[in-house]
Amino acid sequence: MPYPPDKGDKIRSWNMLCYLAERYRVHLGCFVDDAADWRHVDRLEALCGQCHFAPLNGFKAKLRSLAGLFRGEALSLPYYRDAGLARWVRALGEDNELQGVFVFSSAMAQYASELPLEGIRRIVDFVDVDSRKWRQFAETQSRPLRWIYEREARRLLDHDRAVAGAFDAGLFVSRAEAEIFRKLAPETAHKIRHIDNGVDTDYFSPDRVYENPYEDATINVVFTGTMDYWPNVQAVIWFADHVWPRVHSAVPLARFVIVGAKPVPAVSSLARRPGIVVTGRVPDVRPYLAHGVVAVVPSRISPGVQNKVLEAMAMAKPVIATAQALEGLDVEVGREVLVAADGDGFREALVRLLTAGEPSDLGGKARARVRASYDWATSLDALSALLDDAPVAKSYG
Repeated sequence: MPYPPDKGDKIRSWNMLCYLAERYRVHLGCFVDDAADWRHVDRLEALCGQCHFAPLNGFKAKLRSLAGLFRGEALSLPYYRDAGLARWVRALGEDNELQGVFVFSSAMAQYASELPLEGIRRIVDFVDVDSRKWRQFAETQSRPLRWIYEREARRLLDHDRAVAGAFDAGLFVSRAEAEIFRKLAPETAHKIRHIDNGVDTDYFSPDRVYENPYEDATINVVFTGTMDYWPNVQAVIWFADHVWPRVHSAVPLARFVIVGAKPVPAVSSLARRPGIVVTGRVPDVRPYLAHGVVAVVPSRISPGVQNKVLEAMAMAKPVIATAQALEGLDVEVGREVLVAADGDGFREALVRLLTAGEPSDLGGKARARVRASYDWATSLDALSALLDDAPVAKSYG
């Protein structure tokens, strides 16, 4: 469900939906995997034409995924397979003269087969090279999970190559991700494009007044993200194990604050360690960034463009990140962000920033970079060019 825009995939899909809705009559079919999101249905129905919201039960979806083992398909496909959504898409095609199909994430491309596609412009936003992420996940696991993740990487790449071949254009979140896919699927290279993520710099602005959510006298290091997302879980656990004890020893007033919804037990348990706070869901991440001293992004894999990096930069916060977290971003290391290769690198950079007598100028330079290079309106102009074959009066499903 592309609302509220409170995490990476929703931020991107929401901005794309708004862009399309200004130019077309958009029909929206999507899943709802968070019960709290049902209260936003009215907002989406007001923006779009016809809508269908399919509830997604994670436990049942995982059971459906098992069928993929016997069918020889990627497990992601049965996970997102819903008969009601398929019927709605089929009826949509029968009752409307659609001129285009826009698919957000390749697993949803299976629903395009419910439509009469002749003469219809077809665009898919893969966002990231998900097969690559599964392969990186596999490298951190022992069997049988390693075998399952390796299998998913192979099967999902096969699916994505087929989708890219069948669609008119395939999008990725950065030039780097697009180039990776071109190498994995060279037969589709001529169709592959990238549309950079953006940031609303008026919303994520250091010039607004935010109530301080922290205890007095604490010096706060912030990580933001959905905390049931495995790369985020892995990142904060690694940071808590390999970086934080020595930082907290050097700066006793320092707090590592993990801000994000749905913390899994392994993340929640970190709050029992000295100097670590786990907030769970918060109504607004901006106060935590505004009153934090530094944002850290210790990602151990390359999960595409990190919105958390752009948002912290937009808030004029110094950012310390791994090279993996910055992959695909056009930033100047050392001037606009800091890169740490290992635990010692994080510790040294953090202690230096936390004990500095004067504020770092990294934050101001970071915000200037975001304003210059990561504006949604500029990024989405590329989407308009892809839709040129369809007049503005026509509709998209």
